[in-house]
Amino acid sequence: MQIEKTIKEYLKGLEVGSYENIIKLFSPDAIVHSPLYGEIKAKKFYQDLFKDTSKSKITLMNIFVSHNKPQIAAGHFHYDWILKDGTPTSFACVDVFRFAEDGKIEELTIIYDTSKIRTSFEDMKK
Repeated sequence: MQIEKTIKEYLKGLEVGSYENIIKLFSPDAIVHSPLYGEIKAKKFYQDLFKDTSKSKITLMNIFVSHNKPQIAAGHFHYDWILKDGTPTSFACVDVFRFAEDGKIEELTIIYDTSKIRTSFEDMKK
């Protein structure tokens, strides 16, 4: 199924920090809803995220696909993230994808508990 393939490509691009491989999966005006970065255009979100990241490791646990319109799917994964300042964190995450008719991601909602990283993240951004 194409949606599952897209989500796996997305997670691989996220893990290796490849802006080009990630952004090609998104519609030009796609929006990301992030618990740390807020609501932001996908292009800006991934520029900022990769700038703020030293290393990532992603372990996919599940992919869920809705058969309703618009097409919605979710990737459930474990994210080991090291910020650019060396601060490590680890958490379970669910990314909820809304796909356009052409199969591109037009909206992404990221869901995870930020309590373990928020203070370090905010300190790093000062």
